[in-house]
Amino acid sequence: MAELKNNAQEKAKNIKLLAFDVDGVLTDGSITYDENGVEYKTFNVKDGHGLVRMQKTGFITAIITARNNGTVEHRAKNLNITELCQGQKYKLPALDEILKKYNFTYENVAYMGDDIPDLCILEKIALACCPNDAVDEVLNVCNFISSKNGGRGAVRELCDFILESQNIPKIPVVAEGQEK
Repeated sequence: MAELKNNAQEKAKNIKLLAFDVDGVLTDGSITYDENGVEYKTFNVKDGHGLVRMQKTGFITAIITARNNGTVEHRAKNLNITELCQGQKYKLPALDEILKKYNFTYENVAYMGDDIPDLCILEKIALACCPNDAVDEVLNVCNFISSKNGGRGAVRELCDFILESQNIPKIPVVAEGQEK
């Protein structure tokens, strides 16, 4: 069970946008290269199913990451992620653009990050979230700390928490990647 602090359940009731870092959140933080320098990432299917359910119930989903990677682009497309922002060395301006586009405020945002580059967002939003294996600086500012590590179900746990907080049934969806 996730660790909840600072009225996390109350704050979850206002969430309309879920945004995520990639490395260490949607993945376990490992980066694998082949002999040609091609980068590979491994994603968790249960996390993906949680994200698809959020989409199906009307939430906006976003990925905001400092890296540029075709694998992330493919994953975002496969899950119908609403907003993909890659190459964001400083992530807050990307979030601000998304908020402006949908007329949301920081009170409507849940963001999951795991490392120091995520602090600029985590310190501003309503529901600051992280995997269990985030760095101490992130753990100290988050009001939702997953019981799971990055790439190992932390995203799914957050999705389920928000659905439960808003009394939204966990609707069954087609298996990940089979519907666009």
